[in-house]
Amino acid sequence: MTFLEQLKKVTVVVADTGDFQQIKKYGPRDSTTNPTLIFKAASQPEYKPILEKAVRDGRSKGIDHVLDLLAVSFGEEILKIIPGRVSTEVDARLSFNTEGTIERARKLIRLYSERGIDRERILIKIASTWEGIEAARVLEKEGIHCNMTLLFSLVQAAACAEANVTLISPFVGRIHDWYKKAWNVDAIPPEKDPGVESVRNIYHYFKKFGYPTEIMGASFRNIGEILELAGCDLLTISPNLLEELSQKEGVLQVKLTPEIASASQVQRIPTDEKSFRWFFFEDATATEKLSEGIRLFASDLLKLRALVEKVL
Repeated sequence: MTFLEQLKKVTVVVADTGDFQQIKKYGPRDSTTNPTLIFKAASQPEYKPILEKAVRDGRSKGIDHVLDLLAVSFGEEILKIIPGRVSTEVDARLSFNTEGTIERARKLIRLYSERGIDRERILIKIASTWEGIEAARVLEKEGIHCNMTLLFSLVQAAACAEANVTLISPFVGRIHDWYKKAWNVDAIPPEKDPGVESVRNIYHYFKKFGYPTEIMGASFRNIGEILELAGCDLLTISPNLLEELSQKEGVLQVKLTPEIASASQVQRIPTDEKSFRWFFFEDATATEKLSEGIRLFASDLLKLRALVEKVL
């Protein structure tokens, strides 16, 4: 059996793309999108009709409304292909605005509802800032499920779990990138990868203390990182790495299990605002990568905005 076939037996595989053809090819249960992925997809000729329809339907309410319609339109089409959930991201520029995030999330859910799509099939992606986590706390109480993205540290994960969020997306590859630069090395073995270790610690923490929040490893640089996290609740994987996993055969070892987690030495940490901000501030990787990630998502949203403006 291929690694992909075996992985699907122990972990929910999620497609990290907005390209419908790639999603059909690999048959994931769920799919994730963000401004970067939607920009790449919307730039392709075959998706021009979706872009043009969003512009026609939303032009009278302004470009921000068009962007929301575009995100929901891609989500709607993806849900026709997959059996599970799609993640749709809130504007990254709202990452430090709790009320703004709540209102935008409610709007996205409303737009999906107007198309007859149940909120149970939608995850609202929100950056894992303190403000974003507080927004998710409110939204989850309303039955709006959240996927906390740009997550690079245990304290972010623990705060999300305490807020009863549905799912978190700890980023493996971006932590990997940070350490490659900090250590001045060309490569890091997957079993010693700090990004892999971060997700492993989060998994142990959640399972040991009984948090129901799902863990979805994200942002991979190679299949070695993915194989080291076999057994994680979910893994969201880009098409190029899905292809590699589908072409290689071998014996997959399950690395993450609740039994291993229960025996771990991980300790519970405080997640009040003061503790959160201090622990997060002390983590140079998380501090730098969160701010960088928000800037990149905001930048790609502006690129998408420019693309839409050409059609308006």
